[in-house]
Amino acid sequence: MRVAGDLRKKIVDGRLPPHTRLPSQARIREEYGVSDTVALEARKVLMAEGLVEGRSGSGTYVREQPVPRRIARSGFRPERGATPFRQEQADAGVRGTWESSSEQTEACGAVAERLGIEPGDRVMRTRYLFREAGEPMMLSTSWEPLALTGRTPVMLPEEGPLGGMGVVERMRAIDVIVDNVTEEVGARPGLAEELVLLGGVPGHVVLVIRRTYFASGRPVETADVVIPADRYRAAYHLPVK
Repeated sequence: MRVAGDLRKKIVDGRLPPHTRLPSQARIREEYGVSDTVALEARKVLMAEGLVEGRSGSGTYVREQPVPRRIARSGFRPERGATPFRQEQADAGVRGTWESSSEQTEACGAVAERLGIEPGDRVMRTRYLFREAGEPMMLSTSWEPLALTGRTPVMLPEEGPLGGMGVVERMRAIDVIVDNVTEEVGARPGLAEELVLLGGVPGHVVLVIRRTYFASGRPVETADVVIPADRYRAAYHLPVK
């Protein structure tokens, strides 16, 4: 940790700028008077932190660190015509695209608890990949109870007359009035399949926003929003009443 800390400081203060080759394992061993094992583990620490990356047959190099951009959020957005992208990104000046796929499945215990239903109850699960200027920026997986939306025109979030219009608008169409939303923000290492989609490095941390929409206290949709923490910050706009 001492060796990794010193190398980290050199990277942060610019003495080891982006694209510079990290000192070899032998060089680290000699400079710091440590064993090969310690030198290797120090490099692994920096790689896990996303500060360096290995290049096949060439060595380990300092990664260029992105300047974090904001993902503006304001929670409940009742305006008509809100698309899934606008639902997740509240900044009116931002435009983006998304890909999605929906399928019926059974609610696991955690999802059932969030939706106030029984484990095994049928839900519509929709997975989204959001892009800004073509760059992957955010994942979202949502679940809606089919006991509420099944056999209605809004059963499939991205199809039908209100496909792509967002939770508030779609629920209103079946006389369900969304009046509250909660968001819980946490962080964890990104899963391999998430980082492949988001263009991240193994070990990178992601922000996870657990969002649930309510209508008169009843959960009508819940979702996990996953954001790469090294590239984005979640900025909240909360009105004062």
